[in-house]
Amino acid sequence: MGTCDLNVNSDPARSRPCARRQSVFSSIKFFVFCHSLLQLAQLLVSGYMKSSITTIERRYGLSSQKSGLLAAFNEVGNTILIIFVSFFGSRVHRPRCIGGGALLACFASLLMALPHFLSGPYEYTAHMSSASSDNTSDLCQSQSLLTSSSSNQNCSQQKSPAQEGVYPLLLLGQLLLGIGTVPIQPFGISYIDDFASKSNSPLYLGILFAMTSIGPALGFISGAMMLRFYVDFDKFPRDEIQLDPKDLRWVGAWWLGFLVASCLLFLTALPYLFFPRDMYREDDADDPESRPGAQTKSEPLQEVSLLHFLKSFPRIALRTLRSPVYLLVVLAQVNLAAMLAGLSTFMAKFIERQFSQTVSFATMMIGGVGIPLAVLGTVLGGLLMRRLSISVSGASKLCTTVILLCMFTATPLHLIGCSTQTVAEVFPPSPDTLSCSSNCRCPQDAFNPVCGSDRVEFRSPCHAGCITMEMGINGKITNYTECQCIGGLGYASPGTCGSGCAHLLLPFMVLLGITCFIASFSQTPSYMMILRTVSTEDKSFAVGVQYMLFRVLAFMPCPVLYGTVIDTTCLAWGKKCGKQTSCLYFNLDSFRHRFLGLQVVFLCGALLCFLLTVVVLRRRARHQELELNGKGGYELAIEQKTTEEAALKDDGDRKHIKT
Repeated sequence: MGTCDLNVNSDPARSRPCARRQSVFSSIKFFVFCHSLLQLAQLLVSGYMKSSITTIERRYGLSSQKSGLLAAFNEVGNTILIIFVSFFGSRVHRPRCIGGGALLACFASLLMALPHFLSGPYEYTAHMSSASSDNTSDLCQSQSLLTSSSSNQNCSQQKSPAQEGVYPLLLLGQLLLGIGTVPIQPFGISYIDDFASKSNSPLYLGILFAMTSIGPALGFISGAMMLRFYVDFDKFPRDEIQLDPKDLRWVGAWWLGFLVASCLLFLTALPYLFFPRDMYREDDADDPESRPGAQTKSEPLQEVSLLHFLKSFPRIALRTLRSPVYLLVVLAQVNLAAMLAGLSTFMAKFIERQFSQTVSFATMMIGGVGIPLAVLGTVLGGLLMRRLSISVSGASKLCTTVILLCMFTATPLHLIGCSTQTVAEVFPPSPDTLSCSSNCRCPQDAFNPVCGSDRVEFRSPCHAGCITMEMGINGKITNYTECQCIGGLGYASPGTCGSGCAHLLLPFMVLLGITCFIASFSQTPSYMMILRTVSTEDKSFAVGVQYMLFRVLAFMPCPVLYGTVIDTTCLAWGKKCGKQTSCLYFNLDSFRHRFLGLQVVFLCGALLCFLLTVVVLRRRARHQELELNGKGGYELAIEQKTTEEAALKDDGDRKHIKT
């Protein structure tokens, strides 16, 4: 008991809130704390998924188009159910709905990691040949009976039901993850706004919005840490792992982060099962609704059936979209969201291939440089709006200027990069090298890149015609020798030759960071334009339609679009058991121009929309000015006519007096 027992004869209306506040679950501050942790965990999963997408692609032999579809699939369930969230609102027990959604997201995260445990160990060329108890099967041989039998055994494992069901299982996990996250943010924000004091509510919402920025960054950083571990470190001793992160065949422990995120989601979901449906408003001396005994009750909701809501939804949406300023600003934001959706999914892959970096380092660049600078730009854009008290017209000009500056910083990115290194039989195409290793009977799916002493790369030592190899003290291969296809010294080193562009990574990241920083300046002004150009009763609905358009026009199709464009730049596809797997080599010039070219296309779309917004607002202001001037001129003419009539009447009266 406690302080509440000291005032036994006091008003029950006063003592009851005191008793309720003894429970930590009746405190809105504790709800904000729990919700901040939940949003952090939920968005960490989203960021981690994007950081691991190219690793999953390599592990299971997916094309970039398929991996893009996988990355976007969580938006499918989210888009379908977000409409119903706006209908149910306060009609449901919001904390329990949030907790239920978080538990579903927890299950979905576990489901995402399940393929690792259902499928067999990761197989690559040298590892598949290790079944022969020696390492000579990766070399040039006149007979490959043992390799053939080993390959057939591996193919039978690849065709198992567990292996073939990996991609559908990943899609299902993404779908459930999108469904589970639907109630978390909208129900949490409305719950805080209902029961927090008016003075503290903006602070609490600011904390939540900060978590929405920190979560994805932590997801990318945790992805960079997890991908440093070998994918099957739980199945093999450390001394049996032959690959290192610099190897193109390296696959990191992509599944580990989903297990960690699932535990975090489970722990952060439990408190929501104990929060009440309604609680007393937080104390605030300036807020009469928060005085003791005054429990916050929601205003009586107008009873509207779900069928009536669904019927009226298109009509209200069309009414909202008829506002030209709203439509243009939303389309501009859709272009920026489309650019963000593609870059966040595949930029790590671009950095890895273009600048010959490891997957973990490329992921760290996105989470440690790109996202923090974008968050800083968003905050400074909001401060600029507040300090200068910028109007709607001024906000449109600010957004136009910002996107125009982005064009100047994004365009030079096309010039920073190198061409694909010389790869025998791949790039540039040269039929003369085909006869070099034709008698080696190299496996069709062999991929163990080696760099020749003449700086020509080969898909495997067998393709280089290497007959012998040199072993180091630690038992690892140091060189392949007596290579028939390599001139000069005739030896090859394990690993790729690389693109030779590692020194250009720094200027590229500087320009990319500046572009992210400048582009994010437009986020707050564009949001304020939307809120100030729609009617008060349509504000919530307008924001809902905006997010729905984001998902339908940007977050769902654009990762697939970017993936499809990337696939068009592939020079050599991997093959396993007669089936096409992920891309082995890209035309780096085409990759750079097409991938970053899409970025410029979306920036041009945003710039056009913001320019049209400036024109529309200027015409509207001119039209209103003409109306005011016309009305003023009409009143002036009437006043002048009345004065003339009065003067004529006075003259007539004077003449009448004279006569």
